[in-house]
Amino acid sequence: MAALSKKNVYKRVLRQIRPYRALVALTIILALVTVAGNLWAPIIFGDVIDLILEPGNVDFDGMVYKFILLGCVIAATCIAQWLMSIINNRITYEVVKDIRAEAFAHLQILPLNYIDSHSYGDIVSRNIADVDQFADGLLMGFTQLFTGVLTIIGTLALMLALNWIIALIVFFITPLSLFVARFIATRTYSMFIATSRIRGEQTAFVEEMIDNLKVVQAFSREDENQKQFDVINEDLTKASLKSIFYSSLTNPCTRFVNSIVYAAVALTGALTLIFPAVLPVAFSAGKLTTLLSYSNQYTKPFNEISGVVTELQNAVACAARIYELIDEPAQTPDAPDAKELENVRGDVAFEGVTFSYDPQKPLIRDLNISAKAGQRVAIVGPTGCGKTTLINLLMRFYDPQSGKITVDGLDTRSITRHSLRRNYGMVLQDTWLKSGTIRDNITIGAPDATDEEVIAAAKAAHAHNFIMQLENGYDTIIGEDGGNLSQGQKQLLCITRIMLCLPPMLILDEATSSIDTRTEMRIQNAFAKLMQGRTSFIVAHRLSTIKEADIILVMKDGNIIEQGSHDELIQKQGFYYTLYNSQFAK
Repeated sequence: MAALSKKNVYKRVLRQIRPYRALVALTIILALVTVAGNLWAPIIFGDVIDLILEPGNVDFDGMVYKFILLGCVIAATCIAQWLMSIINNRITYEVVKDIRAEAFAHLQILPLNYIDSHSYGDIVSRNIADVDQFADGLLMGFTQLFTGVLTIIGTLALMLALNWIIALIVFFITPLSLFVARFIATRTYSMFIATSRIRGEQTAFVEEMIDNLKVVQAFSREDENQKQFDVINEDLTKASLKSIFYSSLTNPCTRFVNSIVYAAVALTGALTLIFPAVLPVAFSAGKLTTLLSYSNQYTKPFNEISGVVTELQNAVACAARIYELIDEPAQTPDAPDAKELENVRGDVAFEGVTFSYDPQKPLIRDLNISAKAGQRVAIVGPTGCGKTTLINLLMRFYDPQSGKITVDGLDTRSITRHSLRRNYGMVLQDTWLKSGTIRDNITIGAPDATDEEVIAAAKAAHAHNFIMQLENGYDTIIGEDGGNLSQGQKQLLCITRIMLCLPPMLILDEATSSIDTRTEMRIQNAFAKLMQGRTSFIVAHRLSTIKEADIILVMKDGNIIEQGSHDELIQKQGFYYTLYNSQFAK
């Protein structure tokens, strides 16, 4: 996918802000009040100076009035600025909340081939780190952009009213700082893009190492991983320093231009006071003080805006990465007339199915399978033959490139994914548990289940005993991915989920691979009862566990090379016979 241009990113950001236009209008009004107060204060202060007429001739009554007025103006300005900050924070974090929600919602519907082909760390980095960076830039933009622009317009207008010659000098010199800022900003955008990309790479590496720390330590790969991390870390440091160095040139360059402006105002104003005949403009020391204050106020926003422009380069670079994720094509949506799968019998068929993850590497070709309602279908074969791929196709995690898969005669592409998956109960070899209580993890598929139903399901899965040995039983809180539970205990909890839901069709992909032999025998008995009257697909490497299956499909290189019952396949003395005997050979 082509990278988004800055122009398109800005348009997308503006669309995100549109729902909060009322708050934006309010912050502009408050910015007007703030700027008006900041512009009025120097005028009052200049008037105070002009009330000092000469030594011994000071209008103290007038000065008291002016100072009271100055205090009121400053107080009103501070309150307006405080309220504006609150509203700006509200707008920024509402927009960020919307973007995060949109990105996460899109993740839910991305095709699995995107998830499988991108590192989890990079995806996490886009949703967390990049959004945070974007929030910082957006907040700075709201905080300083409106007031900066209004201050520039207001001070220029008042300077023109006070002394048009000085105003023109300021007007023609100050924009140089914007040209400097623009020149630097256009060259730092690509640097911030590179920094964001490397940051995502580093996040991905760290997450991968944490997830697999036991393996790393078991193979003594700590030093190699440290070297690899150091390389990525060094790249990130160089990219960050480079982008920050060039972007940080903006502020001193603009300050240099602004110092020239201040000096020009002071010199021109002094000459006007000393030689009134040369520059015939009504002028006073108080007005010069006001103009010097205005020159600072006029140039300060250019510094701030240049800083905002620099920060926005980083923010836009991060926003581009977020929008690239959001723009990734979603999985093929359900057909407009997709049906809800109800009252399932469980007749499942593959009709001429062809599928491959990579078009250059064919996997399944013209596959035909028929499973009648209530049948137990075992799928066996060597690693990489396509067993798990069949499960992915059954669940519509992927759709076949040609042919069709039917449930009760309905093409699964004409059925809503939600209703299809709701009618399957799936236990995988790779367990997944979320942070929460044991009960929360069991009731994922049946959130309204009673305590009695949960306990009955746990007993059927032979998980009740170990759960009761935990500190708080079913209310024990476990961490991410099961915390300190053993792999076998995690798998028992996943089996308990299925026992609780009792769906009409089952998928068991090495469902007992991490369980001891004695417990496995008990669970197999429980599964045998559970599978009665339910169409079941069983993937197993231990062939002793699928001897009672109605049909055994033997796969090799994406094709069904043998099928039949265990006894029939043994009598054929083919590939299954060889596989079976290899597991029991002395």
